[in-house]
Amino acid sequence: MDMSSSASSMQGGEMTVSHMTMTKLAPARAGDAERAAAIADTVGRAIEKYRDYHVALAEGFTIFHAEIPQTVYHFTSRSNGLAAYFAFDPSRPTSLLYRKTSDGYHLVGAMFTAPRRFTPEQLDARVPLSVAEWHVHTNLCLPPRGQSRALLPSGSTPSRFGLRGTISTEAACSAAGGRFFPTVFGWMVHVSPWEKNPALVWGTHERDPDVRAR
Repeated sequence: MDMSSSASSMQGGEMTVSHMTMTKLAPARAGDAERAAAIADTVGRAIEKYRDYHVALAEGFTIFHAEIPQTVYHFTSRSNGLAAYFAFDPSRPTSLLYRKTSDGYHLVGAMFTAPRRFTPEQLDARVPLSVAEWHVHTNLCLPPRGQSRALLPSGSTPSRFGLRGTISTEAACSAAGGRFFPTVFGWMVHVSPWEKNPALVWGTHERDPDVRAR
């Protein structure tokens, strides 16, 4: 994944919500819906075997911060992430997306990545911007080194640190002794190929009910 220490602008093509900057939906063009549907269909067929999360683990996907409660858990392939830096292959997602269950994980979709330096046109060439909202994580404050447990919420009190932390400015992060990153990783897009509602096939899961309740 692309790491950057400074955010760049897409000249009005982004909108920022706390720790996430998202592309704005572009006007629909002829063929966009069909192309997006074909991508989602390819993704669905490619990740079908990972409904058994043990298969994903056996093939080298690793769980990103399994100890932190999350809406969806990312099982990430380093080799697929590296390949995505150079080309888009809908059959090779950077991450598989799972919801935690009482006895394991339930597969809901996949995530694809692109370099942070990509322009809207380059993102659109991978997945149409009229259908999908790409996102990048911004304004991240990590806890002091050796204090990773500070990423966890304390009861009903949310953590100050991390992607769901209450700190979102460099000044506040510095005052808390944290490490501030204007931008982390690269562009990402989620696809849930088995959703019946087309509007839910492409999304970040940030608007899911259990997220809003937090």
